[in-house]
Amino acid sequence: MKKLALLATALAMVSGSALAADMPVKAVKVPPPPAFDPWDIAFGGGIMNDYIFRGITQSNHKPSVTAYFEPRYNVTKDLQLYIGASAESISFPNRAAAEVDIYGGIRPTFGAFAFDIGVWGYLYPGGTCYFGAPGIDFAGNFQGADCAEKALLNANVIKKNLNFFEVYGKVTYTVNDNWAFGVNEYYTPSYLNSGAWGNYTSITGKYTAPSTLFGSSGVGMFVSGEFGRQWLGTSDSFYGTLAFPNGIKYADYNTWNIGVAFTYKVFTLDLRYYDTDLSKGDCNAFTSDFAARGNITASTGTFVTAINPSGVGSNWCSAAGVAKLSFDLTAMTNLK
Repeated sequence: MKKLALLATALAMVSGSALAADMPVKAVKVPPPPAFDPWDIAFGGGIMNDYIFRGITQSNHKPSVTAYFEPRYNVTKDLQLYIGASAESISFPNRAAAEVDIYGGIRPTFGAFAFDIGVWGYLYPGGTCYFGAPGIDFAGNFQGADCAEKALLNANVIKKNLNFFEVYGKVTYTVNDNWAFGVNEYYTPSYLNSGAWGNYTSITGKYTAPSTLFGSSGVGMFVSGEFGRQWLGTSDSFYGTLAFPNGIKYADYNTWNIGVAFTYKVFTLDLRYYDTDLSKGDCNAFTSDFAARGNITASTGTFVTAINPSGVGSNWCSAAGVAKLSFDLTAMTNLK
């Protein structure tokens, strides 16, 4: 009897399993992965007490504002194409209305290495030429009606058109969440349309503090610095002197900056120190500073150098402290 009961139980279990196997299984809908949107737009702006470019003020050590707009196309997560435009308020010797930059390039990433390769155009609309009166320069070339019939008070000269472009390549190596280092390279065949080629190379470093440094406040902090060298060629005859009628060989110089920045959401407050090793005389020859002045004190004499016979000196290349408050957003991250 027991054997019959066990056999009946076994048959029931087998029958139940077969019925369960024949029952339809309800499909579970798995949501599809979000569609890859390759387009993005970055934009932002800022205000600063001085606009410094490679150690040299572009705003006569006065406040400046800036803004930029940069459409981006992500071919893949490791390859980005971009174009952009930015503008800065400046105070140039030729009284240009502003600096307007147009740029574009490609940003490939290979593991911890991020590259950036492109072309950058610097435009200075609204400029005026200061050469005294239309006439013959030191090399015997005629400077015509495109030059104003007036000169800067310190006898410096400056072209109306200072537009130029650079090709550049940059690479950043991210060690971890805290440390990153980089190398930058820029080249132009005519810096500020002076006729002198320019080559700028720099190394950078950045330390980003742990996100827990300021607790749950949302405030972040990083420290960064840069050391660069600007090599320069010989200008055309417009900037020539009696000793160098065909043009002057601009002085090469070193520049450096270091600073600390605090971030909160899309805002950054950057406090930075800039400096160069250019003398006041060579700085004047390079910048044509409209505010340059002479120095005839007994201790220092004048600022005469081989390329600066006038003896006036510029502080546009001197040490400066800059505070900048900026904001940066991207459509994909901040506007969704």
